[in-house]
Amino acid sequence: MRVLLMLSVMLVALTIAAIGVMAVEDRALPVYPGEDGRLVYEPDERGNTIPDFSNCGYRGGGVPLPDVPVRVTLEPEEGDDGDRIQAAIDQVSEMPLDDDGFRGAVLLGAGEYQIEGTLRIAASGVVLRGEGDGEDGTILLATGNEQRTLITVSGEGNREEIEGTRVAVTDDYVPIGARTMTVEDAGDLSVGDDVVVVRPATAEWISTIGMDRIPERRDGGRVVQWTPEAYTIHYERQITGIDGNTITINAPMVMSLDQEFGGGYVYRYEWPGRISNVGVEYLRGVSEFDPEITATRGDREYYADEDHGWILIAVDRAEDAWVRNVTSVYFGYSCVYARSRSKRVTVQDCAYLEPVSRIAGARRYSFASNGHKALFMRCYAEHGRHDFVMHARAPGPNAFVDCVADNAYSDTGPHHRWATGTLFDNVVVNGHAINVRDRGNSGTGHGWAGAQQVFWNCTADSIICQQPPTAQNWAIGCIAERRSGDGYWASFGEPVQPRSLYLAQLRERLGDAAVEAIALPEQIEQ
Repeated sequence: MRVLLMLSVMLVALTIAAIGVMAVEDRALPVYPGEDGRLVYEPDERGNTIPDFSNCGYRGGGVPLPDVPVRVTLEPEEGDDGDRIQAAIDQVSEMPLDDDGFRGAVLLGAGEYQIEGTLRIAASGVVLRGEGDGEDGTILLATGNEQRTLITVSGEGNREEIEGTRVAVTDDYVPIGARTMTVEDAGDLSVGDDVVVVRPATAEWISTIGMDRIPERRDGGRVVQWTPEAYTIHYERQITGIDGNTITINAPMVMSLDQEFGGGYVYRYEWPGRISNVGVEYLRGVSEFDPEITATRGDREYYADEDHGWILIAVDRAEDAWVRNVTSVYFGYSCVYARSRSKRVTVQDCAYLEPVSRIAGARRYSFASNGHKALFMRCYAEHGRHDFVMHARAPGPNAFVDCVADNAYSDTGPHHRWATGTLFDNVVVNGHAINVRDRGNSGTGHGWAGAQQVFWNCTADSIICQQPPTAQNWAIGCIAERRSGDGYWASFGEPVQPRSLYLAQLRERLGDAAVEAIALPEQIEQ
């Protein structure tokens, strides 16, 4: 699958001259290699720059996914296999953690396993592994007529603020891309602390971006105006340096902190129920469905049953997790969904094939996230709607790198309600668009879908890149028809160097070995 994906990317690069490109007035490149080969970031008048996305992914990026020892092996049997597989997962979950934080893997031998319920990984250090995601590999068959997630990877509880650790940020303005900020008193903070940087929303900010006056829908549908309590965003970071009352964090801000709009604050947190070092790999999920239920789109009839497997894998309340070499077939919503309480999840070399559902809203989000620091790399989707997509208030940074969608029915990009800090790096959407815009009263008031969204060397039928007040979006080196947008456009119609911004940022932060640990030769700049 990954070979086909990279061939598709290369084919697009060779045929860009055949794509219609509207001439636009370019601006200067906001980031580019300097004479010494290091990236140069050009700040705007307030000091904002394109953020560094290289912290996205397993263990903060640049770390190869582990090969965890097998502790239990199963083979297919007649009838439902769900209970046997769950028992094996639970058995490994009771084993002690080794020095690297792993308990072991459950290996499912090649063949078909029928599952009428949901499998759950709920302990750290547990991996569910098959023997391949092809038709002759390990197949998990979601049986029955219930809309559900087939595999859930999740701990429990929620992030908890440690009482007495909250301190205000005193800078007048902390720009996008910054890793440092000054707090009122750093005396109770230490290097290595897990912290949350909070960007509060205010009524003034919401009014400035126009989200307190979203127009009513013509059909009379409900529209929800944005409120301060719903749009305060929490960014999980770690302190890497302290100098007086100035702290340095491990990943940049992807939303400015502005005293005009409430400033910000920092607090330490704990989350004892969140699990880590968990993975699902090398298997194929197939959902049963009723082929008698069909619908028509244009002159095409398609399967439209919706009472069957919906999400193949959902990751939530987990950090340092991965999904690799997994294929979903017929699932109606998603191959992998990294939910809001997930952090540092890598999804690589996965495919979303032949989805079965109506072609309508809230369906076919092939690879979706609203978590922290997720990396989707070399993923493929067909006949999806929002194939590579961020959901509401995703805190970022997050990244999609070298991903391809064929026969897309809707656009890729942030979907609704102020997702912040996403990189779409060499993402190809055949059949539809890549967009970041004010979606107004779509849904119940999607409004500004995203801010600090970077489209880097992307290819699509068309692109919209709009700039929200108080924020920015960038379209750099992209090949498409430009539909609209007052965002930051540069080198439109002509790809730029470095080929991959994510890999270049990773190389600059951790060196060549980190890039070679996660990338294919075709992805690495020469």
